[in-house]
Amino acid sequence: MADRLTPERRSWLMSRVRGKNTAPELRVRRAAHALGLRFRLHRKDLPGKPDLVFPKHRVAMFVHGCFWHRHQGCPKASNPKSREDYWAEKFDANTSRDKRVTSELEALGWRVITIWECESRNNSELSDLIRSLVLEEA
Repeated sequence: MADRLTPERRSWLMSRVRGKNTAPELRVRRAAHALGLRFRLHRKDLPGKPDLVFPKHRVAMFVHGCFWHRHQGCPKASNPKSREDYWAEKFDANTSRDKRVTSELEALGWRVITIWECESRNNSELSDLIRSLVLEEA
């Protein structure tokens, strides 16, 4: 199936995709801060540069986009119809990297948590989720 956008428009849209400080990440940061949790951002000394790191609780948190990181069962994790081979390879590389980074962090003694983009929509549910994952599972 052909792309409905011109190559120039698609290129512009893809250039707007950010790797950090995304809207879901900012929602998670606000919720964690409101819970009184203190964290560091994008620590370069840890594998995968986790989005949020809670040193006191030894937790590394990633805020993953459902599309890019293939959230199982989420409608946002749909497959593009054009260049299917390219996207399959891209998504496989992303999920392989996620597994590798998780293993490396766990080997260093960190607990790894993933918050999905779709889980960050409802603020009260997000706060409950962060509280249970960071504080209650410590």
